[in-house]
Amino acid sequence: MATPPRLSTALLLLAAVCLTGCSSVRVTDPPRTATEMLLLNQAVTTAVSQLSASALRDRLVFVDDAYLTPHDRNTDTTADYLFLLGEVRAKLLIEGARLVNTREAAQIIVEVRSAAHGIDKQNLLVGLPQIALPGVAGGTGITAGPLIATPEIALLKNIKQDGIASVAIVAYWADSGELVAASGPFIGRTNRDDWWILGYGPRTSGNIPSAQQRPSR
Repeated sequence: MATPPRLSTALLLLAAVCLTGCSSVRVTDPPRTATEMLLLNQAVTTAVSQLSASALRDRLVFVDDAYLTPHDRNTDTTADYLFLLGEVRAKLLIEGARLVNTREAAQIIVEVRSAAHGIDKQNLLVGLPQIALPGVAGGTGITAGPLIATPEIALLKNIKQDGIASVAIVAYWADSGELVAASGPFIGRTNRDDWWILGYGPRTSGNIPSAQQRPSR
């Protein structure tokens, strides 16, 4: 028996509604890429590993971060400095210090500071860069941006990124303020180098995990 036209139409509409209702996908991007975080954090780990805190063994130590570049503490860099502070605390514990949570409970105060914490980036392009077409834009007001742009044509392209972190500590007696020990500043460095040749790439090298070759299977 043939299906009535109205019933067929209703079944098709119902199927379309069911199919479209299951196709929603939400995609989000973090403020920083994993590569940027690895470049910074591994540079921090390298710098902190050079600190010496043997003079603090078996002492009650309070870690003061008041001088850890407070002018740079915004929402984008807070996690970076917390990682640096965590690495310093771990280093002190490994060296035998006994950390306390208040200055009043401490025999020794350790102040942490960092002179540099960021990524240097260099770009090289031999070819034609991407060019936004004049008069064609998307968005409104000050957020308007190019909607259509010419593709990049790269005969040779290189993106070089260097992560750099500096760290130093100074320790003094809590009651007298007399110096106990000082270590640093020490510099930690990481790098990633990406090359494209005649559109093929990237060919990547560096000393962070995402830049190292995956093991062959």
